[in-house]
Amino acid sequence: MVRTGEVRRLAPVVLGNLVLAACYYGAAKVGLLEQVVIAGAVVTPLWPPTGIALSFLLLLGLWMWPGIALGTLLVISTLTRLDLAGIGVIAGNTLAPVCACLMLRRVGFRTELDRLRDGVALVVLGAFAAMVISATLGSGSQVLTGALPPGGFWRTWASWWAGDAMGVLVVTPLLLACRLVRLPRDVPLYRWVEAAVLLAAAVAVSLVSTRSSLSLLFLMFPVIVWAALRFQLVGAAPCVLVMSVFAISGATGRYGPFAGRSLLETMVNLQALNASAALTALLLSAIVTEQNAIRHRIEQLCQELAEVVDRLAPGEGRHGWPPER
Repeated sequence: MVRTGEVRRLAPVVLGNLVLAACYYGAAKVGLLEQVVIAGAVVTPLWPPTGIALSFLLLLGLWMWPGIALGTLLVISTLTRLDLAGIGVIAGNTLAPVCACLMLRRVGFRTELDRLRDGVALVVLGAFAAMVISATLGSGSQVLTGALPPGGFWRTWASWWAGDAMGVLVVTPLLLACRLVRLPRDVPLYRWVEAAVLLAAAVAVSLVSTRSSLSLLFLMFPVIVWAALRFQLVGAAPCVLVMSVFAISGATGRYGPFAGRSLLETMVNLQALNASAALTALLLSAIVTEQNAIRHRIEQLCQELAEVVDRLAPGEGRHGWPPER
């Protein structure tokens, strides 16, 4: 009976880690479609597995870390043989999201992302600070094993860090937003129409701004602001993902506003664009969500106050609340 109970407790853990490893591997294969080679090292402008790993840890717990290590091992095994450099990559890719999760928990992070402080924490701690670990261990282990020349360390480190940070900024909010989707039964038709128009606008603006030889990348931001103000994170996160995919495609293909630029200039412009778009969507969505929650709470308090007044002086409380519109 004890063994049966242990198996029942371990089964969800094992299954969850296997699912995470499969998702990590699949996302890695997608991310590697837009890879670049810097100083002999393969890096990606956006590494989705990092965002997936952090989302699993935040939602399901730290016991998901073996799935991250297993997923990284599967990715490395399809690219090259496992050596000391590969072990360093596995360690870095596992420790970075684990440390990000621990730091976010330490500051009271809420996965609903309904406060400005949650958005700031995800950006500063989850993306910028924690991903230093994966970039340092990954690039450093390759230098120590001779797979990467010492002169290429900082360029590889910067690209590695930026790719992992963008994975957190773009993918993690999207997955957390999907968890928050609750479709009420009485959604007005105009809201569905607006959502469809917003998605079409995101695709159209991304296509035009990344294919035109003119510098039109700034056109993406009005769409992101529109999505954040009207739909908060549920609408803004998919728009950022769509725009990032088009921008990465243009940067790696060296066309549109990225044509004729060096690899360094292209990567800097791309990461600045992705970071600015993700930050705008995440922080503005958090601000609007927080304001809506405050307004809803005030309305509840006013309603409760009106009920108290109505009990003390029947009929008086209902005269002023709710207000006529």
